Amino acid sequence: MRIGFDAKRAVSNFTGLGNYSRFVISNLMKYYPDNIYKLFIPKLDDESKINDTHKDETLYSLKHTHKPFWRTMGIVKDIEREHIDVYHGLSNELPFKINRAATKSIVTIHDLIFLRYPEFYSLIDRTIYNIKAKYACKVADKIIAVSECTKRDIVRFYNIDPSKIEVVYQGCFPVFKEQTGNMKKEEIKTKYNLPSEYLLSIGSIEERKNILLIVKALKQITDIHFVAIGKQKEYASKVLQYASENGLSDRVHLISKVPLTDLPAILQSARLFIYPSFYEGFGIPIIEALNSGVPVIGATGSCLEESGGAHSVYIDPHDENELARQIKRLLNDEQACKKMVEEGFEYVKRFSDKNCTDALIKVYQKL
Repeated sequence: MRIGFDAKRAVSNFTGLGNYSRFVISNLMKYYPDNIYKLFIPKLDDESKINDTHKDETLYSLKHTHKPFWRTMGIVKDIEREHIDVYHGLSNELPFKINRAATKSIVTIHDLIFLRYPEFYSLIDRTIYNIKAKYACKVADKIIAVSECTKRDIVRFYNIDPSKIEVVYQGCFPVFKEQTGNMKKEEIKTKYNLPSEYLLSIGSIEERKNILLIVKALKQITDIHFVAIGKQKEYASKVLQYASENGLSDRVHLISKVPLTDLPAILQSARLFIYPSFYEGFGIPIIEALNSGVPVIGATGSCLEESGGAHSVYIDPHDENELARQIKRLLNDEQACKKMVEEGFEYVKRFSDKNCTDALIKVYQKL
């Protein structure tokens, strides 16, 4: 097959959607090298960022892509010129009139949180997101949802036939599957001035991620710190203000710009990983924590039970008292934590690179 990708985020975004794009493309090339892969990207100022070993055979760089709306308006002719069999929009959108081309099209929908929780988005952002996602779902030959939860949302909000939607999960970077040595852990703790024992959360520090709930629960727990790692939005100041007003400033640590290579050591040194987000399309940080051998507390109400499995703990994202009780219980029950870790290692196997890639290639083959 000749498979094309909207790969803008793969080369320009180094958070969630970019990570997903790189996960898909790199694993397809690894496990199914007989296909031809074409990456449609904007013209970069520095194309050395792209792996030269892939450039000649698998990269098709559009030279006119400094034009505005290139992914929406100008790309279909180039897709046809490259004789693409299947074109995959990796981040919630497809080009205009792709359904008139001979190419089959797939779109990955990561979430419809902008419809579930519009208050977390500006009017213009949620309007644009909705237009793109709704159109893509309408014209795509197949839709990939990253979770059963997201599939339900697509059916509910866009009235899409469930048979048009395939759930294909995503895994995490291999570095989280490698156990970090004690020397490296101590080195990283020193580098970031981390406490000896801490609760951990990873993700953008914004209102939807709900880490203020953890800080509120911390009021009821002594002798443990809380570390949050991620890009700090305006919400971060709200978290720090609450910590200051409640005598918790010395136990609350917000850290940004942590490279991927340092994250496994930080994760594997945590007592518990807590992810109380109000809503997610999936929950990759939970997959990272399970692979790292850390007990997980998630939140009810979205897809996190899919990510974490039945062995993890889930709390109401509005109830700091329930969270505090669960934290105290696990901190004082070594056997319960050990069982959660063991079952977590077993559960997370379903999100291996090979399993996820096999599921994806089957969708392509059906088309």
